[in-house]
Amino acid sequence: MNFSKPQDIVLQMGLREGMRVVDIGSGIGHYTLAAAPIVGSSGRVYAIDVQEEILKSLKREVTERGFSNVSTIWGDVEKPFGTKLKGEVVDAAIVANVLFQFEDKVAAITEIRRILKPGGLVLVVDWAGCYNNIGPEETCVVEEHTAERLFIDMGFHKEKAFRAGPHHYALVFKKPS
Repeated sequence: MNFSKPQDIVLQMGLREGMRVVDIGSGIGHYTLAAAPIVGSSGRVYAIDVQEEILKSLKREVTERGFSNVSTIWGDVEKPFGTKLKGEVVDAAIVANVLFQFEDKVAAITEIRRILKPGGLVLVVDWAGCYNNIGPEETCVVEEHTAERLFIDMGFHKEKAFRAGPHHYALVFKKPS
């Protein structure tokens, strides 16, 4: 059950043709599949997840849809160089519905910052609360102001905040140039 509309949300973050984007904790690929047609054949989407089986499923979906601009990477963003990407290679990062799952949020944000180009954007979409057993447990919810503080404390500038459907918030941050 996906309450937010990934296409609308990634457009709000300002994705454009030719951009290189990383979908952190891509899962089955809602945001990867939304970003791929926007960045087009001159762009690239890296779908990174710790669950290898889910990535295999996403790879099949990408092939069925005919996207040649998506790479799946089995990796762990909470580890240094866990994305397996070089430093400062992506224009944008999508962190959708995974911030609450990170055990070491600072390590994850550090890795995201490492791979983002100066001036690069980070879209954070996460659960605004616990909704009758839909979404994370109450103790795992990362409130919007907490997410904002985490990224600002790591040197990012907040660009925008908006609702991402009835159960989610969205924040866009920029890495300083």
